[in-house]
Amino acid sequence: MAAAWQQDDARFMARALELARRGSYTTDPNPRVGCVIVKDGQIVGEGWHHRAGEPHAEILALAQAADQARGATAYITLEPCCHHGRTPPCAPQLVAAGVQRVVTAMEDPHPAVAGQGHALLAAAGVEVQTGLMESEARRLNRGFLSRHERGRPFVTVKLACSIDGRTALKNGQSKWITGEAARTDVHRLRAAASAVITGIDSVLVDGARLNVRLSAEDLGIDGPVRQPVRVVLDSKLRLPPHATIFEEPGPVWIYHRGQAMDTAAAALLAEKATLLEAPWKAGVGLDLSFILKDLADRQINEVLVEAGPKLAGAFVAAGLVDELVLYQAPIMLGHEARPLLVLPTITRMTDRWAWRFVETRMVGQDLRITLVPERTP
Repeated sequence: MAAAWQQDDARFMARALELARRGSYTTDPNPRVGCVIVKDGQIVGEGWHHRAGEPHAEILALAQAADQARGATAYITLEPCCHHGRTPPCAPQLVAAGVQRVVTAMEDPHPAVAGQGHALLAAAGVEVQTGLMESEARRLNRGFLSRHERGRPFVTVKLACSIDGRTALKNGQSKWITGEAARTDVHRLRAAASAVITGIDSVLVDGARLNVRLSAEDLGIDGPVRQPVRVVLDSKLRLPPHATIFEEPGPVWIYHRGQAMDTAAAALLAEKATLLEAPWKAGVGLDLSFILKDLADRQINEVLVEAGPKLAGAFVAAGLVDELVLYQAPIMLGHEARPLLVLPTITRMTDRWAWRFVETRMVGQDLRITLVPERTP
């Protein structure tokens, strides 16, 4: 593969990435992919993957380019597929259309592709270059990549607190710490996630529904709003069949311990939810690593954890958090109010959990802070 980029390559790849982002709320569990076809310095075809089962970005761009695809360059944010899935493979169709050069941002880690799409193109005489704007492409598909490269979804923990780091009053009242703009922003996080994880107490006590309550117009998409899978960690299967979470459309999966269950209650619950057994770790609870691997096996790319301080803290303590999104409201709740996270006691500063600021911005009257782990003890 050639090493040198041509003039304007970055500009056209940036456009392909812009197109791919349009699928942020819709393509799951497929990756978000954009394609731009260029001939004589002009864009002659564009496409982006809309939804799983629908045509891929390359096919839409080729259809728009028609005969002008012959001798053209295709800029694609991910290696074109070479296997039959829900749709036919894209790499052979690029060859058939007479595309002369293909520039991709990165290789596809899916085992059915993993360099084979590039190899098929090269074997057919197409000039292939990859690695252009790879970091941007990786961020766009961080969940899809995490699932295939690490065997678990990308995990974001969402938190909301006062400026003194409290999440609820001592008596449990927490509505509302943040303003309406921040709460709307959280719905966008849910819309981009494959699944939202919470604990049983958040459902029983707070009445958490965990669904996306934004319209297609709000999200800037065509067609129906995709609801994430709502995952409840409920070791003893305490969730009643009439819980508010079932009043909203969309799948509910419940991970439980599988011991001492009331079989009659479980049978009623199984009519409304998928019941999944997870191992129990003494002193910890349900095995979070097992749950994440199981979710990946079920094609879950990105997980949003919206839970109380105990479960959120358990994810942090286990080193399973890839990103923290913290909404901080300009209020104080006092030292007796509930903490942001419940974490193991440490006695040395060298054992602290270190994070790095990635982004800070205002959302209404609240501050949204995005952090990634520096390291875990």
